[in-house]
Amino acid sequence: MSVVGVPFAFGQPLQGVDRGPIELRKAGLQERIMMEGWNVDDRGDIDVTALVKGLDPNAVIMRDDYKMKRGPQVSAINKATSEVVESAAKEDNFVLSLGGDHSIAIGTIAGILKARPDTGIIWVDAHADINTPKTTLSGNVHGMCVAFLMKHPDCADAQEFSWLKDVPTLDPRRIVYIGLRDVDSGEKRIIRELGIRAFTMQDVDRHGIGRVMDLAIEHVRGRANRPLHLSLDIDGVDPLFAPSTGTRVGGGLTYREAYYLCETLAETGLLASMDMVEVNPSIVNDPSEGERTVKMAVGLIASALGNRII
Repeated sequence: MSVVGVPFAFGQPLQGVDRGPIELRKAGLQERIMMEGWNVDDRGDIDVTALVKGLDPNAVIMRDDYKMKRGPQVSAINKATSEVVESAAKEDNFVLSLGGDHSIAIGTIAGILKARPDTGIIWVDAHADINTPKTTLSGNVHGMCVAFLMKHPDCADAQEFSWLKDVPTLDPRRIVYIGLRDVDSGEKRIIRELGIRAFTMQDVDRHGIGRVMDLAIEHVRGRANRPLHLSLDIDGVDPLFAPSTGTRVGGGLTYREAYYLCETLAETGLLASMDMVEVNPSIVNDPSEGERTVKMAVGLIASALGNRII
C-alpha cells in the first residue's frame, strides 16, 4: 500500500502547514499498518509550501453571488495530490492519504477516479461539503469538495480548477454520506435535487450503524464489485472521542460506531483507498485531547485495513 501526506490546512485565517500527517506517523501508523500484513510505501508529504510559493495568501473572491477563499492555493495543492494518488493507484496499491484539510479530497478522489473510474465513495463527515461558490456562506473550499468533483454547474466559473475537466465526473449515485449532522440549506437542496443517498445521525439513531452500513454499501456498490474509497473526516466522530479537529459538532459517531464502520468496509474486500483528514492535534484544550484523537485515527485506519477484535 502507498501512503501520501498532504499536510495543509485552510482555515480562517490561513493556517499553513498542518501537523496531522506528521503526528499520525509519529504515533506509529506505519508499524500499525504493517501489523495487519501490509507492505508500506510511504511517499512522504507533498511539498505544499513550494506549491503555494508566490501565490497570494489572501486571494479571495467575494461577491454577492460567488465566494471562494484562496482558490489558487487549494487548486495547486489538489492538482499535485491527484497526480501522486493516480500514480499510486495505477500501480494497484491501496492508497491512504493523510490530511490536512478535507479540501484535499478534491485531489485524492480525482486521482482515484482517473485510475479507477468506477469507484464508489463513502463520505463520513459531520458536514456534506457540497456547497458551491454560489451557495457557500464562508467561501472555504473545504466545504465544496463534492460539488467540484461532481462538476456542479455553479462551479463552472472557478477557472482555478479547470484541470478537473480531465477527471471523470463523480456520479451522484456513486457516493453515500454517513454521519451528517450540520448541513447548510443550499447543501440540503443540492442533495435532494441530485438524489444523493445520505444517512444522517438521525438515521444512525433510528436504524443502528449495522443497518446503515448494509444499506450504504448496497447502494454505493450497486450490482458490481466496484472498488470503494472511504473519505473519513475525523469530525464525523463525536468530539467526546476525537476532540482535536477544527469544526467540532456534537452528537457524532460513537467510538464503537466509527470502528464498526471501518471494520465493515474492510470485510467487503472492496475498500481500495482511504482519506483520513482533519486530525489537528494543535487544536486542543489539553494535550491528552490531541493524543486521544491521533490514537483514534490510527485505530480507525487499522480497522479499515483489516484489524479485528479476534
